[in-house]
Parts: sequence; structure tokens; C-alpha cells
Amino acid sequence: MFNRLLSPVTITDIIDIILVASLFYGLFILIKGTRAVQGLKVLGVLVIASFIAQFFQLHTINWLLRGLWMVLPLAFLILFQPEFRRVIGEIDKNYLWGILFKQEKRLISEIIEAAISLSKRKIGALIVLQQNISLKHYIDTGVRVDAETSSELLNTIFFPGSPLHDGAAIIQGNRIMACSCILPLSQNPDMEKPRGTRHRAAIGLSEETDSLVVVVSEETGDISLALNGKIVHGLDEEGLTEMLTLYRSKEATAASGEVK
Repeated sequence: MFNRLLSPVTITDIIDIILVASLFYGLFILIKGTRAVQGLKVLGVLVIASFIAQFFQLHTINWLLRGLWMVLPLAFLILFQPEFRRVIGEIDKNYLWGILFKQEKRLISEIIEAAISLSKRKIGALIVLQQNISLKHYIDTGVRVDAETSSELLNTIFFPGSPLHDGAAIIQGNRIMACSCILPLSQNPDMEKPRGTRHRAAIGLSEETDSLVVVVSEETGDISLALNGKIVHGLDEEGLTEMLTLYRSKEATAASGEVK
């Protein structure tokens, strides 16, 4: 028995201990602040007792503990049902947010890649990202696409030889819903002098909705972003990434979705 105690610890033993400790720590974090913490403590005591009973070959205690392990899962499910429900809900929510975050990151990446590519070639573009306010009225003015957003597709839509390059492409979720859409022109007399029709249309839509509108100038290749009736010019890749990430995350987390 004491020879087993003095036997060298192997890598497998260390990994085993780390995994068990990590499991208990993860469970503790999930159920922290609930009644289930007491259940986890009981579980920890039983694990230690089982280890001691097995190590010292205490057959009677081993037999009793085996019986307990058979009924323990059912007892835990009955006693801590609300806590288990909450934990499962948290896991589902975190998993869902993880998927949405990846989709959002990819969407922004595709839009930026397209904007930079179009800017280098001085190809005009008007890319609208719908937020909380529906753009169905404006989608209906264009040509239905309903395809996953990609840099390649946006480049194709705005290519000067394309019959769809005039007007705006409207993105809903992570899909381009329509292109060649007609947007309202801003009539605000106090706004700064716009650089062209695309810029006036971008500002006009952002005055009426909470949409984000990316504009690429065909004269200069300048990239701009319109929101809340204002427009920011001269954005590079880093600046556009920062602004889209900031305002898209605000839309996702704010109850109203309104950009302040």
C-alpha cells in the first residue's frame, strides 16, 4: 500500500488531476451564487472519499459509495433543477453569441475588403448596413439578390460594366438583400457640401434610419461612412474597421439600437 504511495507520479497522473480540477472549477464558475454550490461541495467530498476508499481498499465504504454514485445524478437533477436550467441557458446563450460574433466579424471583413479594393480602382459604391429600422421600402426599389455578403460579390455588383452598379447595395443580417436600390437624397441646407450624389444619398438615408452607409467615391477613391445624418470622410482600412466594429457592436448590445 505504501509502495503505491511512494511510486513516482507520471505525466498521465498530472494530466488526470489537471482535467478533474478544471472540470470542478468550470462547474463552480457556472453555478457560483446558486444553491448548487453546496451540491458541488458534496460531490467533491464524495470524490475524495472514493479515492481514499479505493486507495486503502476499504471494501465496505467502496460498496456504499458505489451505491451513492448510482443515485446521485438523479438526486442532483431533482434537487437543483432550476440551477441546471440556468446553467444550460447560459451555455446556449454564450454559444449563440459566439456564432453571431464570428458572423459579424466576417461580414465587416468582407465589406472592408470590398471597399478597399473599389477605392484603389476608383470605382464608386454605396453599401448600406441595415440596423434596427427596416429598409424594406428601399429594398423594394432595387433588384433582389438575397446572397451571402462577400467582397467578390460586392466588387461584381459595383463594377462599372455591371447593369446593377448604380444605386445602393443593402445588407440585412449577413446577406445582400438587394442592389441598385434608390436612396433618399438629403435636403438639409445646413449640412456640409457633399462630394456627389452618393454622399447625399448616404447622408439622406442615415437621417431617416439608423443604418450605416459606406461610400466609395469614383472621383477620388475616398472612403466615407455616414450615420445619424453625418458623414466621416477619408477613412483608411483601420479607420473603417474601427468605426464599423464600434457602431455594429452598439447596435447589437443597445436595446434601442440608436447610435449616440
